[in-house]
Formats: sequence, C-alpha cells, structure tokens
Amino acid sequence: MPYTKVMIHFIWATKNRIPLISKELKPILLSHIKENSKTKEIFIDTINCVDNHIHMLISLGTEQTLAKIAMLIKGESSFWVNKQQIIKQKFEWQDEYIALSVNDSAIDNVRKYILNQEEHHKKKTFTNEYDEFLAINGFSKSNFG
Repeated sequence: MPYTKVMIHFIWATKNRIPLISKELKPILLSHIKENSKTKEIFIDTINCVDNHIHMLISLGTEQTLAKIAMLIKGESSFWVNKQQIIKQKFEWQDEYIALSVNDSAIDNVRKYILNQEEHHKKKTFTNEYDEFLAINGFSKSNFG
C-alpha cells in the first residue's frame, strides 16, 4: 500500500465571476460538496467560499488527478444546484482553476487563509487575489484568457 500526502489548494470561480453564491446558498453548497466528495473518496481538509469563488484544501489520493477532482466537484455541484433549483439563475463554475501544492509547513496558514475569506475580501477583490496567485506562482496571465 502506498503512503502519500499531497495537499492541494484549489481555487475556482463562478462562471464570469458572477456573485451567485448567496449567504443562503453558501452553507448548503459547502455541505453538499463535502458530502458528495466523501462518496467519491475525495478528502477535503478545509473549504470555504464567498459570493463568486471557492477555496479548498484537498488531500490528493494515489489514484486521483487534479483535473479529475476539479471535474468531479465542479460538475456535480453545479448540476446539483441547478437540479435543486436553489437559485433562480443557472449556476456554473468557470472552466479554469488554480491548483497549488502545499508544503506541510504551510498547511496551517493555508487553512487559516481559506477560513478567513470573508475578512480577506473586505480588503481585496477576487480579481486582485487571483492575479496575485498567478504572479506569485509564476503563471502567465495570458495562459488563462
């Protein structure tokens, strides 16, 4: 049996960064994502969202890929929100995402960062945050449209 510990910080937005995640939808959406992820053996360590994006700290399993995890969570959760007709608009996630490996020594800081999203975004927009993540991690913004 292999023993692995690969922690990934995922970030993705709603389609066109439209603020679809209301205060009413947020707890229902996060709870559903957590429960559904368990059934798919996706281990979510920490999760939080604000009105137009979500952050997750996930432990990557030995047979899992970043793309597969993103697809499973994004696709199923948007399908579920729409099927339940929880909001009046069509709920969609943007295709792109950021997935960053997290060093063991940084896990607590990433957890705090994810859990503190509401306060964080009183000072910084998601666009600024996203651009900062791209720059800090050496991604070219032109790669993401």
